[in-house]
Amino acid sequence: MAMNGSTGSPSRAKSRDRDEIFQEVQEVLVDALGVDNDEVTSDATLMGDLGAESIDFLDIVFRLEKAFGIKIPREELFPAESLMNNPDFLNNGKLTEVGLAELREKMPHTDLATFENDPDINKLGDLFTVGAIVNYVDNKLNAA
Repeated sequence: MAMNGSTGSPSRAKSRDRDEIFQEVQEVLVDALGVDNDEVTSDATLMGDLGAESIDFLDIVFRLEKAFGIKIPREELFPAESLMNNPDFLNNGKLTEVGLAELREKMPHTDLATFENDPDINKLGDLFTVGAIVNYVDNKLNAA
């Protein structure tokens, strides 16, 4: 199979509309987590609603990279580990203002409004929704 350098696989990272991105993300999550299509709604949380465990996040990132032809640093899409390992970001099990600022910077693709009212670290998993992944991929594909 001959491929010249100018028309190779980067064409996979083409601009797609939000519905196409959602359908592809939905397919990735159905395959990765063994859930049904109708469970993968925009508001569904990966851990709470779809049963993902932290080990699944690596597989999800890998499958998203393959599906969309983009590179996704895991800590960009799922930055929770770096937040929980920094004592400046936590106080009594809640994110501090500094931690919230870091979260806003690392997760511009996520609606943080509800979490900011009660930034309990145990609720951090609720931020990882299907809609947040779609927003992330949309930003990544359409920023180029």
